[in-house]
Parts: sequence; C-alpha cells; structure tokens
Amino acid sequence: MHEQDAYAALHTVFDPELDEPITDLGFVRSLTVDGGEVTVHLRLPTSFCSPNFAYLMASDAKDVLTALDGVSHVLVVLDDHHDSDLINRGLAADAGYRGTFGDEAEHDLDELRLTFRRKAHTAAMERVLTLLLRENRELAEEQLHDVTLADLPDHRTTHALLRRRASLGLDTAPEAPVLVDDHGTPYPREEVPLRLRFARSVRISIDGNAHFCRGLLRTRYPESAADQTPRTQEVHAS
Repeated sequence: MHEQDAYAALHTVFDPELDEPITDLGFVRSLTVDGGEVTVHLRLPTSFCSPNFAYLMASDAKDVLTALDGVSHVLVVLDDHHDSDLINRGLAADAGYRGTFGDEAEHDLDELRLTFRRKAHTAAMERVLTLLLRENRELAEEQLHDVTLADLPDHRTTHALLRRRASLGLDTAPEAPVLVDDHGTPYPREEVPLRLRFARSVRISIDGNAHFCRGLLRTRYPESAADQTPRTQEVHAS
C-alpha cells in the first residue's frame, strides 16, 4: 500500500457543493500510510462549514480508502470544525450519518448527495452547451433542443458531463439529448432558453462558491496554498 494510491483514491472524493476534488481544493491536510494503516486529516475553509457536507466528504474519504487493497484500518479526522468531535466519533464507530447526528439528521445522506449531483449535472450541461454555441455562432439557443451527446466536441466539458450523467444513472448513449431535466427527460423546445439561463445561474453559483472557499482556506491556513491545484479554466458565459 503506497501513499500515492491513497492520494489517488482521495482525488475521487468531491466537495458536494463545489463539485471539485478535495485534493484540488486543499482540504487534505495530511496523509500518512503505515503498512495497512491509513490516517487522513481534513481541513475546511471555516469552522462553521455545513456539518452535512463535512460529514459527507469525511465519510466518502474513509470509504474510498477502506476499499483499497492492502488497507487494514482507516482513520479520517476532521480538524478545527465546530462539530469535529461529533463527526470524528461517528466516523471511528462507523455509526453512519443518522447514527452520528441523531435527530439533527433531517435528510438521508444519499438524498443530500443526489441533490448536489443534480446541481453538478446542471452546471456541466451549461458549460458544454455554452462551448457549443461559441463554436457554432449560427446555432440558435432553441436548436439546442435537438443536440445529442454525439454532437458535442471532444472536450473536457463533454467528458465531465458524461461523468455527471453516469453518476445519476442518466443515458450516456451518443443519440441521447443533451439538455434534459434531473430524470433525463428533454425539455420542450420553447423552454430551452429559460432552462439554459437557469443552468447558467447554477454554474455561476458553484464556480463563485468554489473561488470564495479556496480563498477562505488560504486565509485560514496559509500553507494550504501549496496544496491547492489551480482550477481548470472552464467555459463561461459572456
């Protein structure tokens, strides 16, 4: 079991609200591997970040590390959060979300995860369709109703959209329409401009929050700047 394998596993854990890997965001404070024992310390931009999101990331981190070959024990510790003690006890005991928060757990963890996967999918649709409109100036917004996955360019935005669709169980076949709702149903042609504007607002919110949280983390932990990976320049609306 090597540290790079553990780090690669953590790279698959995403902040649910920011839709970026916790490794890129600088949330991994430390990682140590001693034989089959793995210890991870996580840090967040503020002490009052949503405990739901904090638990989800910490729990996902433990799950992906536990699944690695050769791992016998995983300890994930959330540092400097107002619910650190509660979350760390729950993780250590494998108590689960409801077992950790009790009556405070208003929603199921899978329900929370689904909500943010849908937002990430909406933002991914906007990015790829904005790129398509820029590369095809003669294409009107209403015509996006007829665009299928096969019509999209071989670009990182397309690859990201396919990953988001797969995570939601949506159709990834080449003939599948791109602009769809949370359940994979295409929007009526006349609603396309409105739906695209809504998707743009979701994307802007995600990107803005990510930029803000990265800055907060660097302010709280100046050393975290070295651990943050510069954001990929995505397509933005003009």
